[in-house]
Amino acid sequence: MDIATAPASIDNAAEQSAPLRLTGSLVHPMSLSLEALRQYPAVTCPAFDLRCYTTQRFIRTVPPYRGARLTDLLEAAQLRNDVHGDFKRMVFLAVGHDGYFVTFSWHELFNTPVGQQVIVAYECGDTTLDAQQGAPVLFSGADLVPAPRHVKRLARIEARVLAL
Repeated sequence: MDIATAPASIDNAAEQSAPLRLTGSLVHPMSLSLEALRQYPAVTCPAFDLRCYTTQRFIRTVPPYRGARLTDLLEAAQLRNDVHGDFKRMVFLAVGHDGYFVTFSWHELFNTPVGQQVIVAYECGDTTLDAQQGAPVLFSGADLVPAPRHVKRLARIEARVLAL
């Protein structure tokens, strides 16, 4: 499979006007400000205990996140389907400004309950988040251990079609 290439580096200058870009195998690549994210239907995920993945040490309780579903953003950008069934071979890289990235498959987002709770958050508890507080934040609310797919300062969602 052709998945060895790392995500492209982040252009920090672009962060100022549009903190989140949707790129890759999309009909309509997009740049979204925090205000633009607020225009999508809002979803709230429950509070959770943040724990170290390796030791399970309690770090802190994180209040509920509120934001737009990742699937709503991807549907607005429209997944390319150049070859019949391409969309079913897609993976999505959620890339933070620090280079940290996590993955989701098309099946996971669009064909399981997990996708209903993957959000791009702009609020935490009663607080509107800004870049200094980590916005936008990608959060996967259905994960058994939320820390590994908790991406602060989300810079880009990149859609890729896997090929053998």
